[in-house]
Amino acid sequence: MKIFVVNCGSSSLKYQLINMVDESVLAKGLVERIGIDGSTLKHVPTGKESVTLNEVIANHSVGIKMVLDILTDSNHGVIESLEEIAAIGHRVVHGGEKFSDSVLIGLDVLKNIELCSVMAPLHNPANLLGIEACEKLMPSTPQVAVFDTAFHQTMPKQAYLYGLPYELYEKYALRRYGFHGTSHKYVAQRAADIMDEHMTNLRIITCHLGNGASIAAVKYGKCIDTSMGYTPLEGLVMGTRSGEIDPAIIPFLMEKEKLNAKEIDEYLNKKSGILGITGLSSDFRDVEQAAEEGNERAQLAIDIFAYKVKKYIGGYVAAMGGVDAIVFTAGLGENSAFMRDKICNGLEYLGTRIDKERNMVRGKEQEISVKRAPVKIFVIPTNEELVIARDTANVCKELIKF
Repeated sequence: MKIFVVNCGSSSLKYQLINMVDESVLAKGLVERIGIDGSTLKHVPTGKESVTLNEVIANHSVGIKMVLDILTDSNHGVIESLEEIAAIGHRVVHGGEKFSDSVLIGLDVLKNIELCSVMAPLHNPANLLGIEACEKLMPSTPQVAVFDTAFHQTMPKQAYLYGLPYELYEKYALRRYGFHGTSHKYVAQRAADIMDEHMTNLRIITCHLGNGASIAAVKYGKCIDTSMGYTPLEGLVMGTRSGEIDPAIIPFLMEKEKLNAKEIDEYLNKKSGILGITGLSSDFRDVEQAAEEGNERAQLAIDIFAYKVKKYIGGYVAAMGGVDAIVFTAGLGENSAFMRDKICNGLEYLGTRIDKERNMVRGKEQEISVKRAPVKIFVIPTNEELVIARDTANVCKELIKF
């Protein structure tokens, strides 16, 4: 059984074709600059040479068609026909309170995804474009929506409600939702597997640290809190996002800097965070190098980020009444030994500390705490596409004879 995994952005499309018999990736790729000059398709088939196509890709339907064509191409393809694709799994960023699990896509689901677009205006409309494009090209193939927010729907009210009048929650569903759910779910499960334990026996803190960053508290298999909120802007200081700030700063800036609602939103989402503090870059590789060269603002940004992560870890230890494992994942979490060490320095009171030698790892699954530590620390590369494929197969198991 083969699952086609689709992740659509506003002008991009990432994909993988996964054989669920052994969960191997048959092909993966990226379509960039959809609807923009210079659009490309980079296709990476397993066991064959990768290929890049530079063609006009006017919309997502054209992009999906190109991907399906190259998957069945005699030279670069990995399947003989589209009939080999049993189902299609789509990443959908926001499911609101309507979706606490992955679901088979039908008209009602599409309507609700569209209703949630007000909470994810940059993401959900693009996700819908991908679903609609696949529906046109493969109308008889079942499609499944896998939501970034679903894993966090187990949070209790005391964790997800804000200190606003309760009628605003009832009227507008204003609450914490959290994101990166498929990533948090995957690495928490992998940590449990590595420890040879069931998730229901463990308290795990998962740190998804990249240009966008969030932390989740996973207690006995369920998320009980996470750092991102109503939108991905809340929580940690990120690459270009401010993270949590005093709400009174927003009207102050709007008045002083003469910004409207759209402009302040862009200011906080695209011009703040590590980029705003350093005035240099949102890429931690650039920031770490600048700090080594004596750039004080770069060092300050690193200190702020590590402090915020450490504070969330401590808070989630308190919320869960202890911790059994801490997991680092995503671009920064998987690749920066320096940042992992800086974050964990001072957490020895939990009963763990990083092994300097084991920590010198990039993008590889490994325990990095000292041997026999009561609290384990792991680096686990995330695999959101595999989670989407697994959920898709599970949702469709009654529909398809595998």
